[in-house]
Amino acid sequence: MSQRTHIVSAFDEDLETIHEALLVMGGRVEEAVSLAARALDERDEDLARQVIEGDRAIDALEEDIDHQVVRLLALRQPQARDLRAVIAVMKMAADLERMGDYAKNMAKRVSVLASSQKIEGAGAALRRQARLVGQMLKDMLDAFARNDVALAEDVIARDVEVDHMTNALFREFITHMMEDPRNITACLHYTFIAKNIERMGDLVTGSAEHVVFLATGQRPADRTKGASTATMDVKPE
Repeated sequence: MSQRTHIVSAFDEDLETIHEALLVMGGRVEEAVSLAARALDERDEDLARQVIEGDRAIDALEEDIDHQVVRLLALRQPQARDLRAVIAVMKMAADLERMGDYAKNMAKRVSVLASSQKIEGAGAALRRQARLVGQMLKDMLDAFARNDVALAEDVIARDVEVDHMTNALFREFITHMMEDPRNITACLHYTFIAKNIERMGDLVTGSAEHVVFLATGQRPADRTKGASTATMDVKPE
């Protein structure tokens, strides 16, 4: 075996180890999103604490991936596509860590909502929104593991559905606030949570775009976005 072949083989082995760590991290984040949404729906403060405490493991995994990436760059000095692969993994790990933070933020609001005015159906609606993003995350990770461009592009296309759902939830929560001032505290928290879940969808979509870029060397076309909540106009009846 030539020295060049040996170096390439060592790089591939190191990169595979990093890929495996990223998939483990993604699985942890997927679970955190699901559990946070369930805790919110069921007003389960014990489950919420489990999500909050579990975020440390997600942070540790990102830190470990960063260390592995730095070591790989220093020792192997990858070029061209290999360098893209390493940088993309580091960016995807950062996106996953941010998603973990959003899940933790959702869980932190459970204790306040458990003692606030109950908004019928709000928890279930947010759980459906989180389930949609969770499925996008699962499919993005599968696309990454299999180098599946079609699946990654499908994930990107689904982000508009998350945007539409967020807009619908905003309108619903604003209506509740206008109908009864006692709903304001809970609905404000629910609105922030809906926006956090939407942001998770954006992060998953960004990672799916990295998958497409790694496989094809081309950036995906600009994706369709739903109407922004920043321009929403809700008038009282």
